[in-house]
Amino acid sequence: MSFDLPILDTPRLRLLPAAPELAAAMLSHWQRNREHFAPWDPKPGPDFFTEGYWTKQLAQRAQAWREGREARYALTLREAPGRIIGTASLSNIVRGVFQACHLGYGIDQDCEGQGLMREALQAVIRLAFDELKLHRIQANYQPQNIRSGALLRRLGFVEEGVAKDYLFINGEWRDHALTSLRNPDFDASALLA
Repeated sequence: MSFDLPILDTPRLRLLPAAPELAAAMLSHWQRNREHFAPWDPKPGPDFFTEGYWTKQLAQRAQAWREGREARYALTLREAPGRIIGTASLSNIVRGVFQACHLGYGIDQDCEGQGLMREALQAVIRLAFDELKLHRIQANYQPQNIRSGALLRRLGFVEEGVAKDYLFINGEWRDHALTSLRNPDFDASALLA
């Protein structure tokens, strides 16, 4: 990428780019939400709940940004900047004729239902479309995750179908609803050059 991953500010949040110095706060976030995220995430490996794991992961994620492959953020409340309350990411960024990525997100169980994730994702979507100039953002969720589906619909994502046995989550293959959001202002002229 030609620029550093920017900090994103919203009225209530500060989204911090993935960086190794966030390892302790990220570990705390995952420890607090271990049961909360279990139904939706792959089973964590043996080192997942260690600061060393998060130091390494966050360094790799920062490097992936520099290589143009992803943009990952830690969400903090403006009045509590040292406590991570969620994550948001653009991963699998593909250029060429695709110009798309996948959106991922998760929020602290104590912060659900306050509109914080919607606020964060609106900022991340602006980054994807305005700065990264992507055409399409894809987001997938398990159909029984009612909150996730409702959030994506409020953000303008359109369901495109259901992928059977899409990901191995929590000990089973799980179906996922496939959704996408297209950039209404995408300039395809660069693709034609």
